[in-house]
Amino acid sequence: MSLISKVQQPDSNGRIQHVTPESAGWEYVGFDAYLLKKGQSLKLSSGDKELCLVLVAGFASVKTRHAEFPNLGKRLSPFERIPPYSVYVPHNDEVEVYADSDLELAVCNAPSKGSLPARLIAPEDVGVEHRGKGRNQRLVHNILPDNKEADSLLVVEVYTDEGATSSYPSHKHDQKTSPDETYLEETYYHRFDPEPGFAMQRVYTDDRSLDECMAPYNRDVVTVPRGYHPVATIAGYDNYYLNVMAGPVRLWKFTWEKDHAWVNSDQYPRSK
Repeated sequence: MSLISKVQQPDSNGRIQHVTPESAGWEYVGFDAYLLKKGQSLKLSSGDKELCLVLVAGFASVKTRHAEFPNLGKRLSPFERIPPYSVYVPHNDEVEVYADSDLELAVCNAPSKGSLPARLIAPEDVGVEHRGKGRNQRLVHNILPDNKEADSLLVVEVYTDEGATSSYPSHKHDQKTSPDETYLEETYYHRFDPEPGFAMQRVYTDDRSLDECMAPYNRDVVTVPRGYHPVATIAGYDNYYLNVMAGPVRLWKFTWEKDHAWVNSDQYPRSK
């Protein structure tokens, strides 16, 4: 089974990506991406899932059964590097999105049995942090981290400059019974500036029973069912990715690959 979902031409609803637990061969994470034209609307039913709608680029108004969130949007491109507007939608709800401008919309989903209300996640609600050092630095926007209310979903966006690495040192979160990590399936929705760019992403396990290296292009999705999953950018092209994670325990707990954990230490950056 391929770990990369290539971007498609928009269908009648504007959908360009459609990753389901069935297509990914796992249990929890679903992901869709849409490109809507100004004035276009999109209706969704959450069913037995909770949703996190992320305005990747553009402006929109969002309405659920019991709440309305008009005139959302702050950026026309994710590469403005300011936190986005997002909307949390509970299970058994209906949602309508109206594109107030051309809109790039991500719809993240995972199983839900809770009773949380629909809510707005405004830019000021998003935690902003800088991670790493040397050529392993990135900017992180924590949209729906494990210290914010949800049943399953974890959502974060990450910026990595040209020629740098991210999701590195290599780490994993694929054990359901370990005290050191949680089982979390994960998707990467990649964007590039300029758009013709690509990155290299490797997904691999300690025993190398899974070992794949991919070159995601603009709006491709990489699925990570298990193992380590570092990203390396290419000179000339900055990278953005939107991560969606979910599993049986809503906690981001991971372990580093021992060979590369030193990159987190005072030994890095090394003196020349």
